[in-house]
Amino acid sequence: MGGAALLLPLKIVVIDDDPTGSQTVHGCPLLLRWDPATLDAGLAHPSPLLFLLANTRALGPAEARARMRELAAALGAALARAREGGLLDGWLLVSRGDSTLRGHFPLEVEELAAALGPFDATLLVPAFLEGGRTTVEGVHRLHGQPVHQSDFARDGLFGYNTSYLPDWVEERSGGRLSAAGVQLLGLADLEGDPARLRQRLAAPANQQLVAVDAERPEHLAALAAALRDLSATSGDSEASAGRRPRRFLAQSAAGLPAALAALPPQPLDAAGLAGLRRQSADGCPLPGLVLVGSHVPLADAQLERLLAEPLCRGIELPVARLHRVLEGPLPERMLASLEADWRQQLQAVLAEGRTPVLFTSRGELRCRHAAERRALGLALAGLMARLGAALAPDLGYLISKGGITTHTLLADGLGLDRVDLQGQLLPGLSLVLAPVEGGAVAGGAGLPVLTFPGNLGEADTLRQAWAWMERGGPG
Repeated sequence: MGGAALLLPLKIVVIDDDPTGSQTVHGCPLLLRWDPATLDAGLAHPSPLLFLLANTRALGPAEARARMRELAAALGAALARAREGGLLDGWLLVSRGDSTLRGHFPLEVEELAAALGPFDATLLVPAFLEGGRTTVEGVHRLHGQPVHQSDFARDGLFGYNTSYLPDWVEERSGGRLSAAGVQLLGLADLEGDPARLRQRLAAPANQQLVAVDAERPEHLAALAAALRDLSATSGDSEASAGRRPRRFLAQSAAGLPAALAALPPQPLDAAGLAGLRRQSADGCPLPGLVLVGSHVPLADAQLERLLAEPLCRGIELPVARLHRVLEGPLPERMLASLEADWRQQLQAVLAEGRTPVLFTSRGELRCRHAAERRALGLALAGLMARLGAALAPDLGYLISKGGITTHTLLADGLGLDRVDLQGQLLPGLSLVLAPVEGGAVAGGAGLPVLTFPGNLGEADTLRQAWAWMERGGPG
């Protein structure tokens, strides 16, 4: 029987180095594991997007490399199964990283290319317009300021000294990748003839690095349209007929996946998302909990504003004391005792009808080396995750600020394989529903967890997010 072949979907697979990179999209699964069953279910989901939350930013280079190899091998096998089963015809791969240029670059894209390549080009697209991150003439900026002049560039693990992306590539690779080898795709390319843009993107080969400008949503939309067309395998479009599909790998911030997916507006607005707050069996709204693990200066300002709310009460985890406990004799026994005390404090605040705000003491503890700092960060995140998970069955909502904190809460504290992304409560702040067992919850509803990046928003954004979840408005 004749007829046109069915055009199978192009799946956009995003490897996210923490759980906050889905901050511009909705209606897709976020996977916290990559076993065959979980990956197969994710690829079969009707959304054009699939996020795999790798959490590599929390790891040292050797551990990050090992995790990327494991993940890429599992993903490659799952993609092969999906193609053989007729679930998808093609895919685009995005390594989602921080829009302020912190993370394991070029390690992650190199591992993905080794396992899933070869790719014609790797596109470097750090623009995240919703957060004020733009790139013009190869210079990446935060609210107009070259990003290397910001506090984020002084990160103790991922610091850097230039905002010009070709030079940043050379610096981050220790000189192994030359700035001269990085092509620039400028605003004029993105604003011009779409056929010429496709021609420019089709030219690179052999894993060519291309740094991409973006200052307005139209720039990312033009790039995304060209990438989708050049990646098409059906040959149905006029532009793709008669040539081989190009293969691209992108290292991007959160803006590009949204442009690639071209999703319709999210079904629930802010009020609708806030309305997902769980209720008790007798119809009363259940209380909330706020976790603040991020220690960047912006998080400090946001925490200060939130704690000024009379209905919020802060409980501090003293980082220096915890560090001494972890390095001292019998750390597990000492930590368990402290943990039980903090749990009682949190429960007491809830019993008062107020919102507990659990936060790590401010500032950055001086450690002897990067491995010690990472180990301390993971221990703190694990502690917060356990405390949050212990209260989760009886909560109406949870706000988690900081990527490592949030990933550890979802994957380890709550022990989840995946969560479903509902949308953004405020720009860049994604709300997911987490299945949590137990508690006197009406209808067995999932727990709304607001994932809040450490580097996003203004001084009042955390307080506004809490007000939406607690009061149903920005109040």
